[in-house]
Amino acid sequence: MNTPADVLPQSTEYFRIYFCGAVFSIMYNIFVGILQAVGDSRHPLVYLIISSITNVVLDLLFVGGFRMGVGAAALATIISQALSASLCLLKLLRAPEEYRLVPGKVCFHKESLKNIVRFGLPSGIQNSVIAMANLVVQSSINSFGDAAMAGCGSYFKIEGFAFLPVTCFAQGLSTFVGQNLGAKKYDRVKKGVRFGILCSVSLAEIIGIVVWLFAPVFIGLFSDTPKVINFGVRQAKVEALFYCMLALAHCIAGVMRGAGKARVPMVIMLSFWCVLRVSYITVALHFMPQIEIVFSAYPLTWCTSCIVFLLYFFKADWLHNFERLEKA
Repeated sequence: MNTPADVLPQSTEYFRIYFCGAVFSIMYNIFVGILQAVGDSRHPLVYLIISSITNVVLDLLFVGGFRMGVGAAALATIISQALSASLCLLKLLRAPEEYRLVPGKVCFHKESLKNIVRFGLPSGIQNSVIAMANLVVQSSINSFGDAAMAGCGSYFKIEGFAFLPVTCFAQGLSTFVGQNLGAKKYDRVKKGVRFGILCSVSLAEIIGIVVWLFAPVFIGLFSDTPKVINFGVRQAKVEALFYCMLALAHCIAGVMRGAGKARVPMVIMLSFWCVLRVSYITVALHFMPQIEIVFSAYPLTWCTSCIVFLLYFFKADWLHNFERLEKA
């Protein structure tokens, strides 16, 4: 990944410790999926807030107070993820009987497993391949030096935090669409989808404008090195105003998953967010070796994927997909 030699040992240490606790992240996502499926999105949010605050406090304690280094930051993340997973588990153990988790009764159910794989596998493949493509992007960023790596890393943390409320709309739309299509409430689906997309896109653009305006302040929270701040601000100036496109893509993808069309967002996102993004960066950097080329790959692929998403959204009959599956 062209990681600078002076930061490679610390990166490796963080990576190894962090992945020792990957099971807690998996558990949390499974438990949250169950709670959101029954309409409970409040408790996962509360648990996530508690986990995030715990992570920040432990980071300050381990790294800032005890000077334990990068590995301690990874340990703080593991502890916070374990806490959020444990809180979700306790909630499910005490939940109403309809969806209560009884450890002694946990087993494989053939038909349920088949449906989970059918609808979940495309999303899993999509996220894995996109993550691999992002390694190529990160490698390109790393080639510009450790200041670029630190600055862009700081920006990605801000983007992830700022965009978290927006992704919640996409997750909520999947649950909403699936439940209402199952009940054949098509008018409610249409109204809910329009409202959800409008809220998500509007919120994303407001957040993008704030990030664009105050990027130097936000990046400065992570580093006081001028070169690091400069790289982070440059990335924010290129990407932040296009958050609305990212929100639109995520929302339509969520709608398609809720309608049982999980392969559609997989194909579109892999085509644009992986193939096109990596190809564009590889070719464009050859002729214009500037880091803005890497930054521009994100809004470019967000916008082009949104065009295809919108064409499918308005032209395809995804609304009656479950009826066709029942007849098949």
